[in-house]
Formats: sequence, structure tokens, C-alpha cells
Amino acid sequence: MQLSQLGGSEGLEHNPTLNRESMVALGAFSALTAGAVLLNASSTREAVEGRWYKHLKKPSYQPPRQAFAPVWTTLYGLIAVSGWRIWGSPAGAQRSRALGLWFVQLGLNAAWSHLFFRKRRLKAAAVENWVLLGSIAAYTAAASRVDRKTPWFMAPYLGWVSFANVLSTDIARRNA
Repeated sequence: MQLSQLGGSEGLEHNPTLNRESMVALGAFSALTAGAVLLNASSTREAVEGRWYKHLKKPSYQPPRQAFAPVWTTLYGLIAVSGWRIWGSPAGAQRSRALGLWFVQLGLNAAWSHLFFRKRRLKAAAVENWVLLGSIAAYTAAASRVDRKTPWFMAPYLGWVSFANVLSTDIARRNA
């Protein structure tokens, strides 16, 4: 598969060495993102099936449980590709800043599930979700200065986490 088919950074698809390096990097970004998925899944699975979560007061607009896996699978794929695109851009301070913010948002993403589901700290999770949203916005803005296509990979994630902010804050309020 050519880099151009994956939305790869312009110019990389012409160099076979960079192409292989780029595919390894895509695998690394995918593995890092999968690590966040595994952390989230371990915190979430037991809690969602348990008594505590079932008895939480939740708003009527909460999506059905079955919606979360396909949505997050798609979003995590987009997150990995966005980081890979930034990595494939020319080195410099803006790229370094964007990559740093990519790692921050991924770490905060993993922390939310731990706070909400494992620690059952609903207010702390709601606050952390606002920080996560800010980090996604900061990454998206920084990434846009490095690669003009990357914000489009992050837009669905930004939208979903915005909705999750409303949901998380409402659940925390209802169960205070």
C-alpha cells in the first residue's frame, strides 16, 4: 500500500527507505494508541457490567452501550494516524510541540476511564475530561501548523469528547 493511499505526508511515498520507516512508525503509533485502549478496557469492562455502574443515574441522551466500541475503535484509528502524520512531517519545534501534545492527549484519554470506572471519582473524571478536551484542541491546533490534513483526523474525536464532556459532567451532577 502506498503512503498516499493512507493520507501519508507528501513526499515520503517516493523514497522506499522512508516508506518502510514510515510503516514502522505507523505501527508504533498504532501500538501506543492500542496501549491506551487496553488501559481503558481494563478499567471499563468490569465496571460497566457491575452493579455500581448500572445503578448510576444517567441522562436519557446517553448512547446505547453498543455504540461505544465502534465509535472508539474509529476514533483511536484516527488518533494513531494523526500522530503518524505529524511524525512524518519535517522536523522542527512545531512538530515537536505537536507530538508532545499528542502524547499528552493520549495519556489523558487513558486516565479518564481509570478515574471514572476504576476509582469511581465522577467529579474528578468530569474535570479531567475538560482537561482532555483542552489537550485535544491544543494538539489539533499545533498539528494544523505542521500538517494541514491532520485536524480532519482529529475533528471526530474532538466532537465525541465534547459530547462526552456534557455526558460525564451530567452523570457527576446527577450522582453527587
